[in-house]
Amino acid sequence: MGIRVVPNETVPAAVYRVLLPHERRVITVRFHPAILIGPVAWTLGGLAVAGLLSTLVRLDGTVLLIVWLAWLVLVIRLLFHIYQWLEDYFVVTSARLLLATGVFRKTVNMMPLTKVTDMRFERSPAGRLLGYGTFIVESAGQDQALHNINHLPYPEQLYIEVCGLIFKDPGSGDD
Repeated sequence: MGIRVVPNETVPAAVYRVLLPHERRVITVRFHPAILIGPVAWTLGGLAVAGLLSTLVRLDGTVLLIVWLAWLVLVIRLLFHIYQWLEDYFVVTSARLLLATGVFRKTVNMMPLTKVTDMRFERSPAGRLLGYGTFIVESAGQDQALHNINHLPYPEQLYIEVCGLIFKDPGSGDD
């Protein structure tokens, strides 16, 4: 059984707006939540620093306010990263690879499956531990819209399914 979409999730309408009339959506995945580790760590670290400064150091009220406002900026940054994570998708259709990213400016990078000359995936030690990988996609063209696609969940299954689309059995009758 293959991956079709992140479990218990609906595919955003924005994905369907970029599909051509003749193509079908095969796979849609959101980036792995590990992409949020950095912003979460900064926010928790900022909370620890603000808490320590508030309790252990005698600070002027204005300085204390600035410390907590700085932490609030980290919280807002975290919320932005979470919203961005919710909006970004990797989509594989019957004809193309699509990477839809961005909050204020939505960018959709695309590569036709027929132009893919080489594809591999890599998993760092953290990726192996947490369950994500990076796809490296190459084509005959020099300037590629898609090259490294980081933090993809289920990289082995995605790799097999995408390779199955790229290297279809000519006698299978699939379009």
